[in-house]
Amino acid sequence: MKFPLFASFIVFIIWLTYELHKHSRIDESYDQAFWDREALANATRKKSLDALSYITIPLEQLPMELCTEEEEIQDIHKTLLRLSKATIVNLTGFTNTELKLQYGAPNINRLTEYDQNYTLLVRTLQKWASYLYQKNYLVEAKAILEFAVSTKTDVSSSYKLLADIYLAEGSFEKISDLISIASTLNSAMKNTIVHTLQEFDLCSDSLHSS
Repeated sequence: MKFPLFASFIVFIIWLTYELHKHSRIDESYDQAFWDREALANATRKKSLDALSYITIPLEQLPMELCTEEEEIQDIHKTLLRLSKATIVNLTGFTNTELKLQYGAPNINRLTEYDQNYTLLVRTLQKWASYLYQKNYLVEAKAILEFAVSTKTDVSSSYKLLADIYLAEGSFEKISDLISIASTLNSAMKNTIVHTLQEFDLCSDSLHSS
């Protein structure tokens, strides 16, 4: 009985050694491929940024006149006014390597700044919409959130809050539109957002049929 157990143990050790070496080779190959691609990206010459989807904040279409006496709203307005003069691009989901390969290494600092402006924008819009929603300004909050969604934000709470508003006003078909938009996001949050909206969609179907 001892020999078969010993033989099985030897076979297991051989298999484990093989698997460890195999994964080590895969990791080395992956690392090499990454650094080769990074070297190529760093050598990519500067390219035109004209084709980027630049975002303009439509301040005239947003409820800038509401709650202006509130300090929190004043801070939000200051941020939006500053961003309205900045360059904003949604580059969510793109790595620095991908950006350098597509637009050239010399542009990476500018692209990073554009994307940081975008991140600040969508976070500010969510904060603003949430504040107005709590004050029962549903129509105004909806306008803010619809603008955020039009820029392909991946702030999940923006989609959830907008879906809440659509449910409240009976605009059930618009939740399906949100799902379509969320399905095109270039973000790790895409599946989570889509799943959340699908739950809202089921709820809207239930309400619509009752």
